[in-house]
Amino acid sequence: MQSETQTTHAGEREAHKQSSITPPPELPAVPPRTALRIIGLVLLVLVIGGAISMFSRIRAGRTLARDTERESIPVVAVVHPSTESPDEQLVLPASVQAYEESPIFARTNGYLLRWNKDIGSHVNKGELLADIDTPEIDQELMQARATRQQVAAQLDLAKISAERWQNLRKTDSVSQQEADMQTSNYQQAVANLAAADANVHRLEQMESFKHVYAPFSGVITRRNVDPGALISAGSTGRALFNLARVDPLRVFANVPQSYSPAVKVGMPAVLVLQEFPGQKFSGTIARTSDAIDPATRTLLTEVDVPNPDGRLLPGSYGELHFKAAVNTAKLTIPVNAMLFRQEGPRVAVVGSDNKVHLRPIAIGRDYGSSLEILQGISAEDRIIINPADSLEDGQQVHVSEQQSGADRS
Repeated sequence: MQSETQTTHAGEREAHKQSSITPPPELPAVPPRTALRIIGLVLLVLVIGGAISMFSRIRAGRTLARDTERESIPVVAVVHPSTESPDEQLVLPASVQAYEESPIFARTNGYLLRWNKDIGSHVNKGELLADIDTPEIDQELMQARATRQQVAAQLDLAKISAERWQNLRKTDSVSQQEADMQTSNYQQAVANLAAADANVHRLEQMESFKHVYAPFSGVITRRNVDPGALISAGSTGRALFNLARVDPLRVFANVPQSYSPAVKVGMPAVLVLQEFPGQKFSGTIARTSDAIDPATRTLLTEVDVPNPDGRLLPGSYGELHFKAAVNTAKLTIPVNAMLFRQEGPRVAVVGSDNKVHLRPIAIGRDYGSSLEILQGISAEDRIIINPADSLEDGQQVHVSEQQSGADRS
């Protein structure tokens, strides 16, 4: 009885479960054409998405390359050279030199016996500077004089013999050939005496060189030997003294090419030295080289300055002031615009194509924060300031325009 009851309950539960489950609706089957269309649409969407993704990557790569290239081109600041009115006075660095300066060498061999003048001594032309002991030359001179005496005695004998044989020839006591031989011996003796006289004269001249005299008036600037020193003749040996003529003085200056037409011979000039503040020494342009130096593009100019009291010293550095009417305007650039290269000073000029062109320049005066440029640029050029040392000719740059040098000042 109990078992039947359990079986009845189990059957009821199973029937309840089956009644609670709703079967899915039956859908109609998809046609084959519709399925192919759906698959093609999905593939098309995938292809379009891939193409869009690839195009985006290519465009991003190009943008990155373009940005990288743009960032690799340096950005530079440029200025225009300042134009200033020309000066009525031309001031140039100058070098003071002696009017005449020469080393004094010995003309004979020997030993220095004594010197009579030391450095700083003012001497006149022909004044004795030193004495040289020449024992070898003295002995050679004595020997040459003795040889001359021998030759003179032989000449007397040859003369007597020639005269005697000529008399004997008149009486036909000797042949003509013998008489001619005696005459020839006499003539040879005359020539030997002349040679002996020349040798004696040469040695006397060499012995006279034992006394060293001043070739011109001036001041001794150097003495190189002491008594007892071995002296060798000629310029291969050591110079005994250096002699300089200091009145007047030669003052040399290199006039820039743009100013050279205004410099004329006979024009007055003024020399200014730092050790004589407030004093000016007048001079006159004596001569010019009449040629522009191709290395510096300057004209070598000499100014003669009187120095009667010897206050001005040769070898000094000074400034020459010329009253030259110059019509050329001055161009100046900031000092930080110049490049120092092995070939010389350069400036970096940006052309119309935004490419760098390194140009050589000729520098005039240095004003501290700016430089006067005599040659190499024009007022319309764009000059790079603070150029990098790695800047090369023909390099592409981006320009950041700055104020001109005149506006900034």
